[in-house]
Amino acid sequence: MVTGATGNVGTSVVRLLSEDPGVKSVRGLARRRPEWSPEKVEWGTVDLASETANLAERFEGADAVVHLAWAFQPTHDPVATWRTNVLGSMRVFEAVAAARVPVLVHASSVGAYSPGPKDHAVDESWPTHGWPDAAYCREKAYLERALDTFERDHPEVRVVRMRPAFLFKWESASEQRRIFGGRFLPGPLARPEVLPFLPDIPGLRVQALHTDDAAEAYRLAVHSETARGAFNLAADPPVDAALLGELLGTRPVRLPRTAARSAIAAAWGLRLLPASPHLFDAVLRLPLMDCARAHTELGWRPRRTADEVVREFLEGLRKGGGMETEPMRGRKVG
Repeated sequence: MVTGATGNVGTSVVRLLSEDPGVKSVRGLARRRPEWSPEKVEWGTVDLASETANLAERFEGADAVVHLAWAFQPTHDPVATWRTNVLGSMRVFEAVAAARVPVLVHASSVGAYSPGPKDHAVDESWPTHGWPDAAYCREKAYLERALDTFERDHPEVRVVRMRPAFLFKWESASEQRRIFGGRFLPGPLARPEVLPFLPDIPGLRVQALHTDDAAEAYRLAVHSETARGAFNLAADPPVDAALLGELLGTRPVRLPRTAARSAIAAAWGLRLLPASPHLFDAVLRLPLMDCARAHTELGWRPRRTADEVVREFLEGLRKGGGMETEPMRGRKVG
C-alpha cells in the first residue's frame, strides 16, 4: 500500500515497486484517481483528512504500508494542513496496527530536525524538534513523537522513518513551482540570461536528492527484514549560491537575511507567493545530514549527484515537466 501515490515521491515509489519482480501487487491511494497506470498497480481514492476514511479495511492483507501523503498548502491555514498531515497520518498508523500490517515506512523529512550545523553533517541521533514557527516542520516533528509512541505500543510492526533532503526530478517541476512559487511564476525565469544576479543569503546551504534515488531507499526498506528506525537520505555536494551560480552561469551577490525574508513575507502576506517566510526561516537553520546509516544498513547510495539533480529540475521548470497525475500536471508558464 502506498498513500500519497500520485505526488512527487509517490509516483517514483509506485513505479519502482511495480517494476520489482519481488512485489506481487501495488495499491496506490490518493485523493484523485490518475490516468497513469503502471503494470501491477491498483488505485483507490481516499482523503486522509476525512474522519470517515476506513483505512484499516483497505490495509487488510498488505505486507507493507508506505505512507507518503502530505499537503503543503494552504500555508495560510495551518489547521487545514494539520488535519491532513498530522491527523491523517495518525489514522494511517492506527489502521496499520488494526490491520496487523507488519511493516510501516513513513516519510519524515530533514524538516523534522532541530536547527543544526551547515559546516558538517549530523546523523540520525540529532534532535527532531523541528523549527516551531513553520507548520511543515512542526507537523513532521510531531509525527516523530507519535511514531515513538506507536513503536512502543506495537513492537511487532517494523517501523522505518525516511528523512530525505529536498527531492526533485524533471517530472516534479511544475508541481513544485505551483506549491512554492505560485501558479503563475514563469518557469523560464530559471534561465541565465534573465537573471542579472543570484541572491547569496547567509545560511542558505541545503542538500538535494533525486526523487527516484529516494524511492530506491523506500524499496530497499520494504524488502529489508532488519531495517528499523530513521535513515537520512541526501546526495553530495550541498547546494548553495556558489553551486547554483555555476549551474546558471550567474554571479552570486550577498543579500542580507532580513532583506530576503522581508520580501518573501510581503509577497506571502499579499498571497502572491505560496511559500511562507516561516518555511524560509526553517530552511536557513536545517542541518546537513550524514547518510552513512542508509549506505551501511540498506545498501543504498544515490545514483545522481546534487548538481545533476538541480540541473534536471531547472530543465523541467523551463519546459513544464510533469506526469499524468493530478498533482503532477505539467504546465509551461511564460
